Amino acid sequence: MPEKKSDKKLFILDTNVILYDHTCIYNFKEHDVVIPIVVLEEIDLFKKGSDLINFQAREFIREMDKLSKDQVFNKGLKLSSTHGRLFVEVGEPSSDRVHHAFTTNKPDHRILALADELRNKRKDREVIIISKDINLRMKAKSLGIPAEDYETGKIRNLDELYTGIEMHENFDTSTIRKFYENHGGVPVDEVGLPGQPMANQYFILKNHSTSALAHFNPFQKVMEKVTRRAAYGIEPRNAEQAFALDALMRQEVPVVTLTGKAGTGKTLLALAAALQQRQNYSQIYLARPVVPLSNRDIGYLPGDVQEKLNPYMQPLWDNLAVIRHKFSPESAEHSRIGEMVEKEKLVITPLAYIRGRSLDKIFFIVDEAQNLTPHEVKTIITRAGEGAKMVFVGDIYQIDSPYLDSQSNGLTYLVDRMKGQELFAHVNLVKGERSALAELASNLL
Repeated sequence: MPEKKSDKKLFILDTNVILYDHTCIYNFKEHDVVIPIVVLEEIDLFKKGSDLINFQAREFIREMDKLSKDQVFNKGLKLSSTHGRLFVEVGEPSSDRVHHAFTTNKPDHRILALADELRNKRKDREVIIISKDINLRMKAKSLGIPAEDYETGKIRNLDELYTGIEMHENFDTSTIRKFYENHGGVPVDEVGLPGQPMANQYFILKNHSTSALAHFNPFQKVMEKVTRRAAYGIEPRNAEQAFALDALMRQEVPVVTLTGKAGTGKTLLALAAALQQRQNYSQIYLARPVVPLSNRDIGYLPGDVQEKLNPYMQPLWDNLAVIRHKFSPESAEHSRIGEMVEKEKLVITPLAYIRGRSLDKIFFIVDEAQNLTPHEVKTIITRAGEGAKMVFVGDIYQIDSPYLDSQSNGLTYLVDRMKGQELFAHVNLVKGERSALAELASNLL
């Protein structure tokens, strides 16, 4: 009779899972976790550096050291009273199937060989590879080895992701009129919405030629009229941009997310709002994660560190230039931007360079936030000091990291987990305002 399989599984972790979430070993409940020695070797290569991925590597190594103490891994370390055991598998795994299929001695193939070896040795256990690398998962499945993505932090149904905006047509005209008459807002119970609005949710209320833009204030429990106001020369061109600026200008809302495709004005609006409120903050930081394209390290680029980083930071400087060009060179607004940059009141920098800095009274804009992991987003927000404003902008469908997607990136995760919180506001921008050609290309290509 075939040996009955245990309900407890063996999960083999790939390097990219650990670099995505250094706490991953605690997310497999009662099941056992296996770290191949080749993964520890790869983690060691990432421990030096100032980027967020290096932080993950260092934290994982510290966690392993804390767990092991005076114990050894070959018998497995108990992760907790409710978790399984952690094993580190050393030695060269033996698998004729992998050897014949893949001749190159790559780390991925050693992980595959270990999985195949464990499946043959432990027929009582289901062995599963966990990897963010789609290609490795496909190789495993081609050998008949189960392989799954790391699901922690992944949003199940992207179609239901919170947009921050609701439209109601054929709305009661007399109610719409109240928004123009009651400047203090309309009690939410008198508006007649079909359900209870979420905190800081925005609404477009229409009835033929009559309409109003509204915001639900969770502190006063009223619906407020949203006016289209400019910020440092930048005027909203549509309702979504008006909502975005409203959220950005609300000091009582310290975390704001803006999503949308290229050309919808996310970064420009965030920077304009920061400049408009510059007196309320000690500094403005505009940062973005450096994710090398085509999976090539930044070291391949010519020049010193600053010259290597310039191509990544240039889009942020371009947004600043758009705002400066709204004013004549002789104007106070134009010269003030130059002074702020010179005195480092306005700083444009790679995200890794802000590590260790105090974020008290900082207007902190994170561009391209879709290239961050959920843990990286959490790390940034938990460092926010008193009086700080955190703004995360990005396009969740334009991921540069090979191990993130539209469902597992930090920006999507943040929107999904923070919706409905009083300290959070979100606006999804749909309409492109860069140019008719840019809009057409974004929609069709």
